[in-house]
Amino acid sequence: MKYDVTIIGSGPGGYVAAIRAAQLGLKTAIIEKYATLGGTCLNVGCIPSKALLDSSEHFHAAQKDFKEHGININEPEVNFEQMINRKRDVVSKTCDGVSYLMKKNKIDVYQGVGSFIDKNNIKITPEEGEEVKIETDKVIIATGSKPTIFPFFPYDKKRFITSTEALELKEVPKKMIVIGGGVIGMELGSVYARLGTEVSVIEFMPSIIAGMDRTMGKELERVSKKSLKMKFFLQHKVEEAKLDGEEVVIKAIDKKGKEVEFRADYCLLSVGRHAYTEGLGLENIGIKTDKRGTIEVNDQLETAVKGVYAIGDVVRGAMLAHKAEEEGTMVAEIMAGQKPHINYNLIPGVVYTWPEVASVGYTEEQLKESGRKYKVGSFPFMALGRARASMDTDGLVKVLADEKTDEILGMHIIGARAADMIATGVTAMEFRASAEDLARQSHAHPTYMEAVKEACLAATENRAMHV
Repeated sequence: MKYDVTIIGSGPGGYVAAIRAAQLGLKTAIIEKYATLGGTCLNVGCIPSKALLDSSEHFHAAQKDFKEHGININEPEVNFEQMINRKRDVVSKTCDGVSYLMKKNKIDVYQGVGSFIDKNNIKITPEEGEEVKIETDKVIIATGSKPTIFPFFPYDKKRFITSTEALELKEVPKKMIVIGGGVIGMELGSVYARLGTEVSVIEFMPSIIAGMDRTMGKELERVSKKSLKMKFFLQHKVEEAKLDGEEVVIKAIDKKGKEVEFRADYCLLSVGRHAYTEGLGLENIGIKTDKRGTIEVNDQLETAVKGVYAIGDVVRGAMLAHKAEEEGTMVAEIMAGQKPHINYNLIPGVVYTWPEVASVGYTEEQLKESGRKYKVGSFPFMALGRARASMDTDGLVKVLADEKTDEILGMHIIGARAADMIATGVTAMEFRASAEDLARQSHAHPTYMEAVKEACLAATENRAMHV
C-alpha cells in the first residue's frame, strides 16, 4: 500500500493527526503497537485516572459532606472491584470511539510495531502473523512516553508500581508511599487517600507540583493535609528501595542530611516520564535521540530527515495530551500547505486533584527571574458565594499582569472546576487581553468564574469587591 502520510502511534497526538490529515484529503494510515487505539492517555493515563478520581471524589463526598448537606445515608463502603470495572468500561468506550473515528475518516489501521526500513518504507510487525510493509511519502512519529524508573527501584509491578499498575490494583492499600509529588503522584495519591489509604509523598523539590506557580503547590499541600490527611516529605532524596517480606522499604536523605526510613505495603514511583522511541528503527534513517529518548525537531516539528516529523511526548515540551493534539493538527496542516502555529506558552496545565489546579502562561517565579515588572491580583474561593453553596471553599485565583500595560501574563487557579475555568485565561491571553478587560466583563452570579473577575479587579486597581 502507498500512503501520503503514516502515523506511528495512536495516542491523542497520533489519532488527531490522522483525522486532520484525512480531513485535508491525504491518504492516511496509522500504526499501533497495542490491540486498542488511544495510546497511554486513553488506556493507562488521562482517561482511567480521571475515572478513578471521580469515583473516589464521590465516595469522599458521601463520607464527609453529605450529612452537612442534610443527606443522611448509611456509612458508605468502597466496592473497589466495581470501581475498577467502571474505569475499564470508560476506557473501553473511549477507545472504541477512536476506532469509530478511524473508520469514519477512512484511515487504515495497522496493528503491530512500526519501524523504519528507510524514510519512505515502514515495516509493521504484529504479535502474531506475518510482517506487513507499506510505502509512505511522509511519516509522523507519535509513540508517546513511558514512566521513568530509578535504576535501583525494584519495579516488580506488584508492590513497587508505576501509574500503570496503580490503575489496576486488586485492593485498597493500607499504606502507600508516593515517590514524586508532581501531577501523577498527586492525582493517584489523592485517589487512594480518599479511599482510606495512609499516603506519604516523598518529593525531592521544596514544593509539590514544582513546575507550577509556587502558590498553587503551597495551597494544594495545605488542602491535601487538611482534607485527606496526606503526609509530605519535601526536599528528600530517595536512595534505596527494597522489599522486606510484604512491606516496601524506602530510605531517603532529608534536607539536613539525615537518613529517613519509610514503610508501606505499596510504593508508587511517579518521577516523570521519558520518550518511548525504542524499536522504531530510527538508526536506519539517521535520526538520533538524547538520553531520554527525545527526538530533536525544528519549529515545524520536522526531524533531521526531510518528510519525517515527530510530535507529543517524543519531542521537547510538556508531556500533555492536548499539546500533542495541537502538534498533530499543526503537522497535518503543514503537510497540506497551510501555515498553522502553536503558542506553547498558552498550553494550560492541569492537576485533577480536588480541588483542581490549573495554570497557563508565566508563573510568578518565572517573571521574577526574567526581571519583568508585574502586578498580582488574587481572590479566595472562601469569599465566593457559589463556593460556599457547594462547600468548595478551598483555593484561589491568581492573576499576573504586566505592571504598565495590564496585559495578562499568567493565570493560576486552585479550586472547584479550575480545569474548566482556565480556558478563559487561555482565551484572554490568546487575544492579549488586559486584566481590566476581564474585570469589566459581566460574570453570571453565583458562579466560580466570579473569582476570575475579582482577581482581575484586584490586579487592575486593587479593587476586588468581595474581600
